Amino acid sequence: MTDKTSPLDTARILSEALPHMQRYDEETIVIKYGGHAMGKEAVARDFARDIVLLEQTAINPVVVHGGGPQIEAMLKRAGVQSQFAGGLRITDAETLEIVEMVLAGSINKQIVGHINAAGGKAIGLCGKDGNMVLARKATRRVVDPDSNIERFVDLGFVGEPDKVDTTVLDTVLGRDLIPVLAPVAAGHDGGSFNVNADTFAGAIAGALRAKRFLLLTDVPGVLDRSKTLIKELSAVDARKLIADGTISGGMIPKVETCLYALEQGVEGVVILDGKVPHAVLLELFTDHGAGTLIHR
Repeated sequence: MTDKTSPLDTARILSEALPHMQRYDEETIVIKYGGHAMGKEAVARDFARDIVLLEQTAINPVVVHGGGPQIEAMLKRAGVQSQFAGGLRITDAETLEIVEMVLAGSINKQIVGHINAAGGKAIGLCGKDGNMVLARKATRRVVDPDSNIERFVDLGFVGEPDKVDTTVLDTVLGRDLIPVLAPVAAGHDGGSFNVNADTFAGAIAGALRAKRFLLLTDVPGVLDRSKTLIKELSAVDARKLIADGTISGGMIPKVETCLYALEQGVEGVVILDGKVPHAVLLELFTDHGAGTLIHR
């Protein structure tokens, strides 16, 4: 027996979504689509349909994607061994070539293809296009667990956003086009940098002063000490949770990216589980929401 929504239920759902649609009318929403959150083909196609629906309801979606698992798979096929420091991939010239090929090439065009197949008009870009994102070389301090000595690690061609020029995005947004951005940035000397996708997306959201910045990841959101989802946090509370160790590990840089975006003018940031079907729609168009909202 199939479980189908009745016409009356469909009408009620649409009616309840209306005030949420009005709230985001003609606003910009930046969505960071994580490598793990991309999931299976069916999940990717559902995500694409949701993005097209946002555009059809007069919202301006901007998709920034990662691709860590896909990069790792390609590096293994090429026989390149990855090294990490401070949570970032050390990127030498050989690795950079593969990273740029995977991010700005295969993954980017796959997402563009899914959105276009769902009826949208997506265009694939990266930070190098129009000097959208200029990056500076990133460094990380790591502590040796044995000696407890702190040292700086050269991450190679890993960068951090230094300047964002929204000219290209300003030209695209509001014209029925959906930009899909790969986190590859230009250096001031014209070279390339591999930029952490969360950091890249936060910089884009801040520069656009987005209404919402959604980080789709593989966890439900920020959890308290009992592993229960925290549905809403102020920036001040988020910093306290980092200080007392409630927010730890890989969640720290994500929350710090959120706080940076808020400081740049984003109204609200949400960390949510991209594996949940229609997570973006649940967050934007329902009272229930999804994930953890961090606001100023």
